[in-house]
Amino acid sequence: MQWIDLRSDTVTLPTDAMREAMMRAPVGDDVYGEDPSVNALQARLADELGFEAGLFVPSGTQSNLIGLMAHCQRGDEYIVGMDAHTYKYEGGGAAVLGSIQPQPIVHAPDGTLPLDAVERAIKPVDPHFARTRLVCLENTWHGRALPLQYLAETRALCDRRGLALHLDGARMFNAAVALGVAPREITRHFDSVSVCLSKGLGAPVGSVLLGTRDLIDTARRWRKVVGGGMRQAGMLAAAASFALDHHVARLAEDHARAARLADGLQGLRDVQVVAQHTNMVFIEVPVERHDALRRALDDARVRVSIGYTPAIRLVTHLDVDDEGVARTVQALRAFASR
Repeated sequence: MQWIDLRSDTVTLPTDAMREAMMRAPVGDDVYGEDPSVNALQARLADELGFEAGLFVPSGTQSNLIGLMAHCQRGDEYIVGMDAHTYKYEGGGAAVLGSIQPQPIVHAPDGTLPLDAVERAIKPVDPHFARTRLVCLENTWHGRALPLQYLAETRALCDRRGLALHLDGARMFNAAVALGVAPREITRHFDSVSVCLSKGLGAPVGSVLLGTRDLIDTARRWRKVVGGGMRQAGMLAAAASFALDHHVARLAEDHARAARLADGLQGLRDVQVVAQHTNMVFIEVPVERHDALRRALDDARVRVSIGYTPAIRLVTHLDVDDEGVARTVQALRAFASR
């Protein structure tokens, strides 16, 4: 019996067809700008999402980091969600490596940053303060797709106050599928976007940072500085291109399976379904029952991330099928009945 892994959509494995595309990929030295598969991926995403240029990097963390460093100088500031990945889960890189001060804002329940709070956080031009340069949003945020009208209003605020706007679009394609719009309807509001290819799209590695040609030229230098220059990276880029060809529309299947998973867990003792958005289900299980939960899930060969609080996230993805959802529901029902 194979394991069902619901810890994250980062655990997907390349399909056989993706592996074949990787084997056939033409390659070159990307640090010299000579890898044709990397160049094709960068140009494709820039064209499709409405930007001048793109830059392929090893990870979403690095893509966000060099994007922030391209927008901001030492002593500058970016406004960001208090529970956003760039602020909370990326090692403080912008502050540690870029000398960029984060100004965190408490998220609204729908994942937005209240614009009145954003505006209050913008610093006056005064030597006492870091210089506010950038607002950073995340889409999706805990599975929630940000409303398009909110993106337009944030763009208008940034234009009025002279700020740039960056998107951590780690699951931007999930947001587009959930909203039923072309991805460009999301990305057109931003000065730069980081697109992750190794989550729901199922590529093994990589993100692409998109922006103006000048911004990408600056980011390319920072990519080298932080050790992100890769050589014959075309095999990885080919996997990403395959994912864009074959794995975007099917994200709707992950969303549907997450909804069925949430429905199947309703009404269980000691398992409270808190929310379900796109490919994520959020439950709470009393901490004192966590050891029993681990045993029940191990017996069913189901993996989830169980921490030190009642909150647990279950994430559907390319490698979770209908049988996997059913087995997970069965395992949690058996746990709840004990």
